[in-house]
Amino acid sequence: MRFILRIFGWLFAAGAIAFVIGAAVLGGLIWHYSQDLPDYAQLRNYEPPVMTRVHAGDGSLIAEYARERRLYLPIQAVPKLVVDAYISAEDKNFYKHMGVDPEGLVRAAISNFRNRGANRRPQGASTITQQVAKNFFLSPEQSIERKIREALVALKLESTYSKDKILELYVNEIYLGAPAPGQGSYGIAAAALNYFGKSVHELNLQEAAYLAALPKAPSDLHPFRNRDRAIERRNYVIDRMVENGYVKANVADAAKKQPLGVNPRTVSPNQIAAGYFAEEIRRELQDRYGEKKLLEGGLSVRATVDPKTQLMARKALVDGLVRFDEARGWRGAIQKLDIGSADWGTTLGELPVLGDVAPWRLAVVLDVNGDSARVGLHPLRDNAGHLNKERQTLTLAADGIKWTRRARVSQAVSVGDVVYVEPVDGRAGFARLRQLPEVNGAITVMDPFSGRVLAMVGGFSHDQSEFNRATQALRQPGSSFKPFVYATALDNGYTPSSIVLDGPIEIDQGPGLGMWRPENYDGKSTGPHTLRYGIQFSKNLMTVRLAKDVGMPLIAEYARRFGVYDDMQPVLSMSLGAGETTVMRMTAAYSMLVNGGKRIRPTLIDRIQDRWGTTIFRHDQRVCEGCAAEKWANQPEPRLIDNREQVLDPLTAYQMVSILEGVVNAGTATVVKSVGKPLAGKTGTTNDAKDVWFVGFSPDLVVGVYMGFDKPKSLGTSATAGQYAAPIFRDFMTVALKDKPATPFRVPAGIKLIRVDARSGMRAGGEGGILEAFKPGTAPPDSFSVIGASADGGVPYGAGPGGGGRAIGSGTGGLY
Repeated sequence: MRFILRIFGWLFAAGAIAFVIGAAVLGGLIWHYSQDLPDYAQLRNYEPPVMTRVHAGDGSLIAEYARERRLYLPIQAVPKLVVDAYISAEDKNFYKHMGVDPEGLVRAAISNFRNRGANRRPQGASTITQQVAKNFFLSPEQSIERKIREALVALKLESTYSKDKILELYVNEIYLGAPAPGQGSYGIAAAALNYFGKSVHELNLQEAAYLAALPKAPSDLHPFRNRDRAIERRNYVIDRMVENGYVKANVADAAKKQPLGVNPRTVSPNQIAAGYFAEEIRRELQDRYGEKKLLEGGLSVRATVDPKTQLMARKALVDGLVRFDEARGWRGAIQKLDIGSADWGTTLGELPVLGDVAPWRLAVVLDVNGDSARVGLHPLRDNAGHLNKERQTLTLAADGIKWTRRARVSQAVSVGDVVYVEPVDGRAGFARLRQLPEVNGAITVMDPFSGRVLAMVGGFSHDQSEFNRATQALRQPGSSFKPFVYATALDNGYTPSSIVLDGPIEIDQGPGLGMWRPENYDGKSTGPHTLRYGIQFSKNLMTVRLAKDVGMPLIAEYARRFGVYDDMQPVLSMSLGAGETTVMRMTAAYSMLVNGGKRIRPTLIDRIQDRWGTTIFRHDQRVCEGCAAEKWANQPEPRLIDNREQVLDPLTAYQMVSILEGVVNAGTATVVKSVGKPLAGKTGTTNDAKDVWFVGFSPDLVVGVYMGFDKPKSLGTSATAGQYAAPIFRDFMTVALKDKPATPFRVPAGIKLIRVDARSGMRAGGEGGILEAFKPGTAPPDSFSVIGASADGGVPYGAGPGGGGRAIGSGTGGLY
């Protein structure tokens, strides 16, 4: 008996010693691997990289900027169905274990032992907490040391954070693959959008199960390349949900019979032709906050762009550019392909294609037969990014090449030619030949009262050229600058009936520079006329004389106030638009004429919010007095306080608007009259017709249009803005104002409308003449006097060219 007791004592002692040694070794290992564990406390303030999203004015998404496409969701916002799916797929005991799951370890060991030699992937036993530890703090290497450290960090996390916090970190950090090229998804919110075009709250059982299946091997479970494997794994997750009591068997069986239903969404500014708009916003955000915050800060940006207006603007501009280009004939194919016996679709599909010129399609000529040709269209790509195997062809008939000035189709194209074509509306199977225009341009549409840019197109195609001609191209505005010369005069004592001589003038440019002799566009002069006439018919000689009389330093100051130029040289040639500016600046400047002379700041962004929903930028700086009242207590109505600077007398602004109406009704832009609504504006054509402009407006919309070559050259010896730029404005306004009432321009209090003789500017008798706007204390002149006449002012009414004396001044340049 004693012997047996000794044996038991010895065994107990040995066991105790072994336990102590084991505990010491284990403690030593834990101490060793705990020495340089990461600081898990940093997760308290963890802010994962979240993508910046840009929404249009109607709420539609137009752009996203990110290194990792992620949207962060607090766990309270994650539906129970999605949580149940991930718990079932990844860690059924998540809410029971303390970071490491012993049951899961044993289960994985048994499963891996049974499947040895079966060429199946070993089953892992990492808990969700361990995956969080690995994803945030450790490397992905497969080693025992890493697994020990992973388990230690997991235990620490469990003692520090709640289960819900750990799960929140997990579902927002995991990578869930890319359903289509460029759509790598981080976190369940981004994955739900990218795979199904839904928010997580809209996911059904089979969709949630598929997303829960992805963390293990997103590439192996691709919905298009490995559809069968993806369905098998999805159904496995559904079965686990039944096993865990989350889903009823009959509901699960119905879900397993459903297809994957993956339908990758597309987020592209091309959907509303807003490539230039989105890129301009990206540049502004990067300049304002830096690249890191742009790509990782989770900014929510509400843009000012109106999708419908943007599409209208792009169509008007493109139609104008194409109209100009096609009038100069066909230049030939983009390139030649040797289609031979190979699949022409594959060969054509390898060529880059412009994604923002729809409905145009890249095509290759397959065969030509006299008056017709068969063209094959560039194949579309499927959701996996692969070229579609279906081949589409269209017929190019004689009426599709009329504009090329070629008698037959065979004279315009030949087999292998790569061209752009446009399907013909109303004639299925037929196409019209197109060519990318060499000329380019820009259009900007602005709300004149807020400065909100409703549409901006910076060129024919953003995919072809990212250079934004609305904001980056510095070009001479020509005569479209003249309204600011005349506004300066009207704001400083002149009236619309003031008479200026339209006659030859010579300007001494200084020693050795000779005389500058500006001319009108037609080379003629018409004698004394009112200010209205000078703008209406864009008279250079009148403008130079008026600028000389007003003084260029004062005009330069007004140009600065309106934002046309920052520091304009005070020389007379600048009065004709010799300085360089942008379409955006000119559009904003004209807006200040329409809105009564209030300064505006053009903006593409209404407001910006950070990842937490706090507004960090708001364009509208007006103060709402009385808007913070908690309840109605018979207090005065809330009132918006507008503290913006007044850059021009509102009465002067209306006088200028009234004069610019004349440009449309009876001046250089009568082509715009066909819109049939009250409109005003000014044409601008530079020397040698290198640039043509039209900046015009209705009472509530201002539009700036520019056309010219990127490498300046003449648009043609007889080219004018009224011929090329104004029709773009007309086409846009026709559709933009189609359903709007014909609203007249607002007449401010104090303006007197007096009937005057259009030629002399003096008061008209009876019903003749025109209505002219006068400020209080001013009226039509009682006698006829001319600005820019000889020293004694002796220019008789109706005097022709040369009626004035020679005026000498200083200046350089010369535009019309």
